[in-house]
Amino acid sequence: MKNSKSLYHGHRFPAAVISCAVRWYFRFQLSLRDIEELLFERGVTVSYETIRRWCEKFGAGFAQRAKAARRKPSTTWHLDEVFMTLRGEPYLLWLAVDQHGVELDILPQKRRDKAAAKRFFKRLLASCAQQPRKIVTDQLRSYPAAKAEIPELAHVKHVSVKASARVNNRAENSHQPTRERERRMRGFRDPERTQAFLSSFGPIRQHFALKRHLLRASLYRKQLGERFAAWHRFTELSQNPPGF
Repeated sequence: MKNSKSLYHGHRFPAAVISCAVRWYFRFQLSLRDIEELLFERGVTVSYETIRRWCEKFGAGFAQRAKAARRKPSTTWHLDEVFMTLRGEPYLLWLAVDQHGVELDILPQKRRDKAAAKRFFKRLLASCAQQPRKIVTDQLRSYPAAKAEIPELAHVKHVSVKASARVNNRAENSHQPTRERERRMRGFRDPERTQAFLSSFGPIRQHFALKRHLLRASLYRKQLGERFAAWHRFTELSQNPPGF
């Protein structure tokens, strides 16, 4: 029986270097040039363009494995949308999280109408194995109009709240990491590249972003160690070398 090729087949840099660079980029507020410098400090000379290609090639796959490794999302969906600018044009960033703040999906779209809401609902249903029992949104009328036309959601409980009341804070607060990264990158540009980046950014960041303020230090270190062990498994690493 033939052995399957390594995930990193054809790359001259070690798997640990590539995996670490991808993790740093999606986990922390670091630019590609920041990572280039951090790797150089550790004796690895690689250009930021090579790091960008690593992130584009491996980011989506690592994010999918991180999503598969996390606990099953709850059946309460919180949806929200915020305005953003891509190449000078206004877009809306549609976001869905569960009641624990776990990101379900994210999608930049130009419109805020029924068709856009319907497209996002269908994307959510395709990415989530379990249908929701309750959906929480703001008072945008596109949500109930789109929901009524989707058989799987037609009879799901829908709670519409005022944005000013901050009742839907679970979804609204989940935009903050994306906003912080948007400022760090001096704005997003191309819609397709923005979609690709955010689809990897959310799951990888959340894989390591434990609620530290709710955990004892010993328990936090234990759970973080488990997250790193899981990362090594789905990035096909035995362990990181010293310095990484």
